[in-house]
This record gives sequence, C-alpha cells and structure tokens, in this order.
Amino acid sequence: MQKIKKDYRLRLTKAEYDTIKEMRISDRGIINNVLVIGDLHEPFSLDSYLEFCISKYEQFDCTEVVMIGDIIDNHYSSYHETNADGMGGADELEYAIERIARWYKAFPKATVIIGNHDRMVMRKAQTSSIPSKWIKSYKEVLEVPGWNFVERYVKDNVQYLHGEGGTARTKCRADMMNTVQGHLHTQAYCEHYVGQNFRVFGCQVGTGINFSEYSFSYAKAGKKPAIGCAVILNNGKLPVNLLMEL
Repeated sequence: MQKIKKDYRLRLTKAEYDTIKEMRISDRGIINNVLVIGDLHEPFSLDSYLEFCISKYEQFDCTEVVMIGDIIDNHYSSYHETNADGMGGADELEYAIERIARWYKAFPKATVIIGNHDRMVMRKAQTSSIPSKWIKSYKEVLEVPGWNFVERYVKDNVQYLHGEGGTARTKCRADMMNTVQGHLHTQAYCEHYVGQNFRVFGCQVGTGINFSEYSFSYAKAGKKPAIGCAVILNNGKLPVNLLMEL
C-alpha cells in the first residue's frame, strides 16, 4: 500500500486508546475488525478519501472491508435530469473504472453492497425489457474480480445495507438487529438502543464524494456531506464513526 501523506489519526483519549489496544491483543480468540467505506460515486470521489480509508484500516487493525454501496455514480444514466455538459456514458464509465482501480489495488478483497446508483443500468435494462442474462456482472464491468457484490451482508450479528429503506436508527429498531448503512450523504452517527431484552446499534456511515462535482448539483442547496468512514470493532460490538478533516 502507498505511504500515507497526511496524519489522519483519530484524537482519542488515553483510556479510549487503551481499550481499543486491549481488544487488539485480546486472548479471547480471533478479533474481527471491519472497515466500512462510505458511498464513493466514482468517478466523483475525493482523491484524499482513499488515503484516509487506508490509514483507518491500518490504525484499527481491520481484518476485512465492506463498501456500503454506490461505488459508481452512473450520472449519465440517471432517471433524474442530467448535466448537459457532463461526460457521456462511455467516458464516465471508463473514468470510473480507472478510479475504482485505485481502490481495488488497496483493497483487493472486499464485500460490496449494491447501491441504488450501482444498479442504475440494470434498472434501465428492466425498463427496456432486456433479460438480465444479457447483462454482465458488476465485477466484470468494473474489472474487480476479487470483490463480492451483494444486496445485504451479515457478520457478527451486524447487518450491512446500502440504506434506501430509511435511516440506520430506524432500521436497527425495526429489525432488532445491529445495522450499518450509507446512502444518506449528510449523516454520520452511531446510536445505541437498549431495552429489557435487547440492545442494538444503528451506524450511519459518511461518504467520500467530492461535493463540488457536477453530479451533485441537485444537492447544492442542502447540507454539506459528512466525509468519513466507520470501523466495527471487536467482532461487531463496537461501532466507531470516523470523520475526515478537510
């Protein structure tokens, strides 16, 4: 992996750092720490977001990677109004593949949640009554054979979703299950809910988009995006949201 140019270390108290360190060297068995990468919307992500995610993978001794969805934007194929001065379909796709190659080099094994922007072309095919057998797989098109594309992933009693069905805080309570999701670019939080017979958390992951790109002009009048990622530590027990300093 490339050397990190900037110091993105999380500002932890000594007690917090000691707790995380204890988990790393625990003799209770294998400790699984998951890095959760936010929506990329390639080719429109921040260049520095990749470095940030690599640094967090290393800092928290992560053992696997989950990409929370919308790794590709497909702006040219949107059901909403597109930018007349933007790239055409072939150019945007080739540029996205080039940008995604950086992520694939850093994380050659990853679970990728399929987001609403990822499935845009498949939706267009269905609208045109084209059978799915005619369509290539995501890993073929994006040239990432080591990535596993799924709608939902469960590990250590934590479900990872893209998030079209609502917020993490509502989904975790509806399913009575720890939930990590993206999709909502302006939200990044971890909330815990405790009842008589259950305890669950909802973790809303930030994003890595470059908000100045034309593909996000629809949201210019809204809130700024929350740029960051998350780590789910200690076999699904400790969610931590990590925001990037810009």
